[in-house]
Amino acid sequence: MADAVLFEFLHTEMVAELWAPDPDPGSGGKKKSLSVLEGLGFRVGQALGERLPRETLAVREELDALKFLCKDLWAATFQKHMDGLRTNHQGTYVLQDNNFPLLITMGSGSQYLEEAPKFLAFTCGLLCGALHTLGFQSLVTASVTSLPACKRLAPCRNQRVPGSRTGP
Repeated sequence: MADAVLFEFLHTEMVAELWAPDPDPGSGGKKKSLSVLEGLGFRVGQALGERLPRETLAVREELDALKFLCKDLWAATFQKHMDGLRTNHQGTYVLQDNNFPLLITMGSGSQYLEEAPKFLAFTCGLLCGALHTLGFQSLVTASVTSLPACKRLAPCRNQRVPGSRTGP
């Protein structure tokens, strides 16, 4: 429980620091901040992807990799499983979390929806990094239509990532 609170506090402080007013108006602003958060998440996702699946040394199928993200990675990070995983059977997956911990503390009004992306960037990077470590290329995007629920779209390419953990 304490780990979850510490993670939420750290995440909130990262977002607050990156969204602090920038004295240089030409520095890229919000887009740069989103990229920094995604990059941090990517590195953390790579590390977790290397350390978590101890009994499964190789994930060969996309669906297995996404199931790992929804169960093991999400439980290690947020002490809960994702609420849903859907696919169109063409390499695109939708990961649903109806009670996303980093959005719970936000108000539920529609005026807060525009603030949600900055709280989702880190976890998009986290998922991309874990997928990269497991050998899949993906660009994860997130959307929120009502708080605290969010959906993540993860189109995976069948192309394996060089240097990733693949099977024999």
